[in-house]
Amino acid sequence: MYHIIVGLTRSISRLIEKSSFLKDMGMTRKSVVAVIRTKPGSVLQDVVTVMDKACFSDYLDPAAPVILKDNISWHFPFLGANTTPWQLEGVILALKDAGFRDIVAVQNETVVTNAFKGERLNKYVPIFKKYGVRVLYNFRKSDMRWIKFKPKAKMRVLDDIFPEGISIPEYFVGKNIVHLPTVKCHIYTGTTGSMKNAFGGLLNTRRHYTHSVIHETLNDLLDIQKEIHCGLFSVMDGTVCGNGPGPRTMIPVEKDLILASGDSTAIDAVSASMMGFDPMGLKFIRIAHESGLGTGRLEEIEVVGEDVSKESWGFTVGDNTASLVGKFIWFGPLKSVQRFFFRTPLVYLFVFGSFFYHDFVYWPLKAKPQMEAFKKTSKWGKLFDEYPEY
Repeated sequence: MYHIIVGLTRSISRLIEKSSFLKDMGMTRKSVVAVIRTKPGSVLQDVVTVMDKACFSDYLDPAAPVILKDNISWHFPFLGANTTPWQLEGVILALKDAGFRDIVAVQNETVVTNAFKGERLNKYVPIFKKYGVRVLYNFRKSDMRWIKFKPKAKMRVLDDIFPEGISIPEYFVGKNIVHLPTVKCHIYTGTTGSMKNAFGGLLNTRRHYTHSVIHETLNDLLDIQKEIHCGLFSVMDGTVCGNGPGPRTMIPVEKDLILASGDSTAIDAVSASMMGFDPMGLKFIRIAHESGLGTGRLEEIEVVGEDVSKESWGFTVGDNTASLVGKFIWFGPLKSVQRFFFRTPLVYLFVFGSFFYHDFVYWPLKAKPQMEAFKKTSKWGKLFDEYPEY
């Protein structure tokens, strides 16, 4: 109770200071993105610090549970692709220090990821056990049911994709959510981060229907998040970043950064800029900015902590085998007949092909040797190996 009272008092004071004062002065508050440079010996405290610099308690309801939505882009432990164990542990520590006690991780699966394998190989399970964090699975009927949801906001594409109605996990309604993405490229959106992290949690297994309109989909999902969650915050790991055709087949690059923000669009814009992309040149960010869902223009974002204005790493997306096939169907000559491929049983051929390619070709022949070599020289690879497996 004491922590709740303290949290409410602090949030009210900050809101009065930052909202009413600025309104009286005829000003608007800039979106804040906090960035901290870190190292393995201090990373847990640095995660707490970066969240505090981004005023995370202002964005979360202290009386409501917190959903941790980690990012398992691949169940294999490829640094840069997935939420790191230190990112996860640091966020839990910050939340507990602020008085949040009901913290629940929610996992999802994709056509190429296994949630149980992913949380085990990426070393989340011992962290969940250590801090008493429950884990629920949005694909298990015993954990949560999916309900029809009619958004107040006008949907750009989801009403057309799901004419029978949009379904979301009932468990998500009325709860805080903290997204845990990483700084990386993506073959279909250019970069990926906080906005894309809602994709797996809020859409069911038919989410592949949305790939040809992925930018609009991410904005529909951000609209939905703002309606159903009582708090929304993101902590992004940039200790090891992913360059190349993400979110899996990438080159890991050490950058030693942690980012945090209550604005999903702003944190994606700052991370995209550091990677070397023009944020407003990325369609999903531009739509969000123009729709008033967040801030995408760098000049309108207040970056606190580390000065990253000169960061431009020259990352490029490129293609892999899976992306070339996907682009040919979703965005190329077969776009007009993609319904035939992806809304009939034929879809299972593509699902199997993607799974087989990533798990039985790319991982053993390329990614696993690549990660083993990276860990031998990387301080973050050494830290990863120090985390217990079970």
